[in-house]
Amino acid sequence: MTLPPTPRHATGPDTETATGPSPGLDTGTDTATGTGASTSAGTTPRRADDTAEHTPLTPRFLARATLLTASLTVAGALLGLVRDQSLARLFGAGRDTDAFLVAWTVPEFAATLLIEEGLAFALIPAFSKALARRSQGASGDPVRSLVAVTLPRLALAFTAVGALVAVAAPRLVGVLAPGLPDPALAVDCTRLTATCVLSFGLAGYGSAALRAHRRYLAPAAIYVVYNVGIVTAMFALGGAWGVRSAAFGVAAGGILMVLTQLPSLVRQLCTRPPAAPTRPTTDTETNASTSSDIGTSTGTDTQPLNILLMASVVLFALCRQAQVLVERFLASSLPAGAISHLNYAQKIAQIPMTLSTMLCTVTFPVVARALAEGDTERARARVERDLAVASGVVLLGTAAVLACAPQIVELLFQRGAFTARDTAATAGVIRVYALGLLGQTLTGVLVRSYFSAGRATWYPLGAMAAGIVVTCWIGAGTVGSWGVTGIAAANAAGITLTAALLLCGMRSARHGRPRGVPVRTGHVLRELSRPLCAAVAATAAGTLAASGPAAPSAPVASLAAGGLTVTVVFVLLGWALGAQGFAPALRSVRTRTRRLAHAVFR
Repeated sequence: MTLPPTPRHATGPDTETATGPSPGLDTGTDTATGTGASTSAGTTPRRADDTAEHTPLTPRFLARATLLTASLTVAGALLGLVRDQSLARLFGAGRDTDAFLVAWTVPEFAATLLIEEGLAFALIPAFSKALARRSQGASGDPVRSLVAVTLPRLALAFTAVGALVAVAAPRLVGVLAPGLPDPALAVDCTRLTATCVLSFGLAGYGSAALRAHRRYLAPAAIYVVYNVGIVTAMFALGGAWGVRSAAFGVAAGGILMVLTQLPSLVRQLCTRPPAAPTRPTTDTETNASTSSDIGTSTGTDTQPLNILLMASVVLFALCRQAQVLVERFLASSLPAGAISHLNYAQKIAQIPMTLSTMLCTVTFPVVARALAEGDTERARARVERDLAVASGVVLLGTAAVLACAPQIVELLFQRGAFTARDTAATAGVIRVYALGLLGQTLTGVLVRSYFSAGRATWYPLGAMAAGIVVTCWIGAGTVGSWGVTGIAAANAAGITLTAALLLCGMRSARHGRPRGVPVRTGHVLRELSRPLCAAVAATAAGTLAASGPAAPSAPVASLAAGGLTVTVVFVLLGWALGAQGFAPALRSVRTRTRRLAHAVFR
């Protein structure tokens, strides 16, 4: 079936005006009419699911998609905290949890490689190009051809790797944590978590396909059901199986991830795509299509993925996740509980980073589609805006974590087998980890820009390798005297160097061929300096507010005082310094407050 291209009217680098109904968010309704189908004379009714890929993106749609993703991401993060709280309550911070957390390396790597970064960086641009070619009238169905060629091969590869991890579990544990006092328990847990290689791979494939089709509900919900599976398994089986129940929960949660996305994925890939209104194909779009790295198609003959692209993406993701390996390798020689303290600290410190990258999760397919259509300017503006928003969010969260770390740990974890001593140790590590959160966020945003064009680039791997070298060097030199604090400092230094190298590599096109989306590095740095200054001041003020005389006996009040102070100082100072997005945000809050007051008191 030949599909003519989709009409699009761009109103600026960051906004588009739709000429038809806004795409739905897995709601099953036409958002323009509020019904399940829209009809007109001589046309067949369409569901919103069918028209999503053909309808231009609007600011309203991006806002709705971001809000949906944010809500479910926050829910997943909160359930992740419940998971960690349950682990601490049931098993404390000792040998058993250390053994499980060594096995936890497998799902951590699998999530990064197959869901969050590696596979998504390769598949979302590939699906975006296939969708762009479909809309430009390519013969056959490029999207179904892509799935037919890639999914069986990838599923076979995931199965083989998972089986290899299970068989090699004893050697793997010996390499990851040679000083572990109870390797047998870690081996059992590793064999259970090895099943997530297949389940996470299928979940990651589904997430990439759905997001490229502008469907965000099911992909955003996977970590909710995943953590529900782990928590349920720990409480149901913890008495009989001990910490092995958490590993079994990882296996069950991975299956739930796949099942959650399956209905929406089948609906998108098996429904016959509707034809879009005809318009002439521009020279820019023709060039973008013919130069695609995913190959050419005649009918269903498709060469969908660039092997060099897959290699560069996977090696980068492996290198980034190697930071965790370095940490656990160094901590395995420290007293029992060191790995657990690092894990709990990292989970809390990374909450701001997770929240800051939610927008990028939504806009990565947008950038990839813009590049597939040859619209580099729209992609550049989108990346620069994402950098500004993500940096502001993570710096606010960093200030709050630095100011209120002891209170946060006490409220979240200090119960059951998790003692006040564990709280103090974890809080100290959190404050060091937090120094690298801006680098973590910038790395996450920038690397998407490098891979959004769907072609191989080795620069991100080089930048990440340099960061790993620094992490190893500082960690090995400080672990003897500083313990886990030295390991956390090494992590922060290494990822900050990586972020700086990635930003320096984003050259503008006028200085040579860009490696990714060409952003204006000088402009980005100037914008970044404003919220950074606000965060430094907010941290100092929040620390004073949270460490008042009542702090030891009233952690809730201290956390509230510190968090409120951080927020007020950060927002007001950022607004005064002219940080991007602060003034519109304040105007929006003021407008909504006035409307609420009017509704209440009229």
